[in-house]
Amino acid sequence: MEATGIYKAILMLCLTLFCAENTMVSAQCRGDFQGLVQQCARYVQKNGPTQNPSQQCCDVVKTIDFPCVCPHITNDVEQIVSMEKAVFVARFCGKPLAHGTRCGSYIVP
Repeated sequence: MEATGIYKAILMLCLTLFCAENTMVSAQCRGDFQGLVQQCARYVQKNGPTQNPSQQCCDVVKTIDFPCVCPHITNDVEQIVSMEKAVFVARFCGKPLAHGTRCGSYIVP
């Protein structure tokens, strides 16, 4: 498995664990979390450049209730996911987070 594949696998595992450990999040917060992992993982991983997400990623992003999800982002997730990139992806896809929103430890400028 190449390095990029390893990073994707780790990212998907981390995001899957986030969703599994936070059943309250999936019960309370609207969104296709499995689709988010499958379609958007490569755009929010810490390694690599910031890049515009695919239309498939954006379609899933539009289902996510970020203000509901953001307070539940753990340090473990932030070890793998760049919150700055996640905010970029949300904005690119037409779901910008409001200035001052705290998502994990990241505060949206």
